[in-house]
Amino acid sequence: MMAANVYASATEDGTGADQAQVLSGAATIDCPDVATELTSVPQEARAEVDKELAGLDAQIAEAYKRLGESADAIRQDPAFAENAIAGPLEEKRSATLARIAGAIDQVGDRPEGLEELAACAVRESGNAPAQQEGGGDQAADGADGQDQQGQDQQGQDQQGQEEQGQEQGGNGGQAGNGPVAGDYVDIESVQPNVSEPKQSANASTGTFVSDCGVNANGVFNSDNVIAAPGVSNGAHHFHDYIGNQATNAFSSDEELAQAETTCVDQGDKSAYYWPVLRLQNGTEEQDANSPGGGIEGNAGEIVTPKEVTLTFVGNPQGEVTAMPRLLRIITGDAKSFVNGPANANASWSCTGFEDRQLTDKYPLCPEGSDVVRSFDFQSCWDGRNIDSANHRTHMAFADEAGNCPSGFKPVPQLVQRIVYDVDAPSLEDGGKTTPLFAVDSFPEQLHKPITDHGDFINVFDEDLMNEMVDCINEGRTCGNGGGEPTEEPQQPEQPTEDPGQNDGGDKPGDGGNQNDGGNQNDGGDQGNGEQDQPSETPAETPAENPATEEPGKGDGTAQPEQPNVKASNPAGNGEDAGAGNQDGDKGDKGGKNDGGQAAQAAEVPGSLPELEDGAEAQGQSGSLAETGAQLWPAAIGGVLVIFGFFVLRSVRRSA
Repeated sequence: MMAANVYASATEDGTGADQAQVLSGAATIDCPDVATELTSVPQEARAEVDKELAGLDAQIAEAYKRLGESADAIRQDPAFAENAIAGPLEEKRSATLARIAGAIDQVGDRPEGLEELAACAVRESGNAPAQQEGGGDQAADGADGQDQQGQDQQGQDQQGQEEQGQEQGGNGGQAGNGPVAGDYVDIESVQPNVSEPKQSANASTGTFVSDCGVNANGVFNSDNVIAAPGVSNGAHHFHDYIGNQATNAFSSDEELAQAETTCVDQGDKSAYYWPVLRLQNGTEEQDANSPGGGIEGNAGEIVTPKEVTLTFVGNPQGEVTAMPRLLRIITGDAKSFVNGPANANASWSCTGFEDRQLTDKYPLCPEGSDVVRSFDFQSCWDGRNIDSANHRTHMAFADEAGNCPSGFKPVPQLVQRIVYDVDAPSLEDGGKTTPLFAVDSFPEQLHKPITDHGDFINVFDEDLMNEMVDCINEGRTCGNGGGEPTEEPQQPEQPTEDPGQNDGGDKPGDGGNQNDGGNQNDGGDQGNGEQDQPSETPAETPAENPATEEPGKGDGTAQPEQPNVKASNPAGNGEDAGAGNQDGDKGDKGGKNDGGQAAQAAEVPGSLPELEDGAEAQGQSGSLAETGAQLWPAAIGGVLVIFGFFVLRSVRRSA
């Protein structure tokens, strides 16, 4: 099976300790990942295949639920797990795999060997309580046996508190499916392990930052429009969303392109999403009884990030090319606990220790240090496709030197950094004093840190994407996260107190931009001054885009597929609302800098007729002054003629 290598405590023959832990309730469902194996699916069959693949995930989730409910039956009859859970699951999977093969066969070549992926196994999870004797052996996993016992006891204590009121498996955690003490390690015990590739003389060394907030609005859902389009609860865990506010399982490309965004630069309507982080403190969020939430073992208080940084960087070996619009990228593997680490890309650390990165452990950060999770997305594109059958093969990672595989070309690499103000959990008492934290996951993945992953859909305005590429290739620092403007501020004489800008002023890092016209940090680099345009016509901005003035923008209230599950979240407030109400600037669409100036000139009657030869709008803001300058010589001449006439009359009279 694919997942044999992830069970550190399994015996060589896969029995013995395996069976003992299954009997103790510390077990999970291990199935081959069909989606990874399907590297070629005709475009005409992809929609149907994606829905069937989502059906396979639902079958596994249901089987894991049954496993958790059957602990007593399994203890009484060890064959129960195979006969009542794994066997029926295999039958269901066989039927689904046959439908997948049939759908592909109708429009292309029938895939071979799919039926071999039907069988699943009930396996020990590694989360069983440590033994009283020899428990210290658990120290190799970053916690001692006493910690492990405390954590598992906490999982048992909290079983009766689970939302469904059902008996859960012995996998620890608030919902009985993890995490456990062995999933954590003290960051100070980890040696530095980060190295950067050497930059060649042709390296593209610039950076471009897009500030899209921290999901303070509380926009969540358990969909995944990339991996399971058209399937509600396709992820079986909840995601944070920033950027594009229309992202759900049913979003069309057109809806994504027309959606509102929480990004400061309105030219970035990209979708950025990742599994939420929760504190397992007994809190019941509004998703406690919902699919993807408490029903599927994702329990506890959703933590809003303290900070999210979205940075696009270059390539160590050469220039980057623009990402194609609507490019989709999934980084990491949400099923890597059972799949193994081949596609895992989780990185966990602590502020002040980011030269030490963890893949399969959560960090225990010292006092004053915050938890950091980061993703370095794939940065090599095949040059043809915006997606692929398994949502992976159209993108690739560069090698250690920064070279892309043959046939791939480098694009800007998204580096996503998410910071959380959460304390190190008290492992000695299983998180009773200070709660455990963990990411949402598929139920059978037990909230393991290695399952962390991120998703991105490129909905950048094409002009803004091209500016990003130029910035990176020219070695500059750009974007609304800082850097120098590439152009002088437009129209400095215009008033800076404008209602279209003030409603974003509470955003950390860009509040100052809103009060000074937005010229110093993000205007030049982002869109050749597009962010400045609303200040030129402050009275007209609200009328041009009234939707951006709604206080509830981005809180999910207008989209029933994106419920606001945060129990304590005030709707419509916070950073994302400020960013989303940026001003409705249309200048981002194509970088048209003269739009605001033309409108301003139209407010000055008579100015346009004075311009000859269809003069461009760039001089219209000074047209009255220019006309006056042309009239002054004639006026002075007239005064001199009149003065001369009176002088002549006086001379004649005196004569």
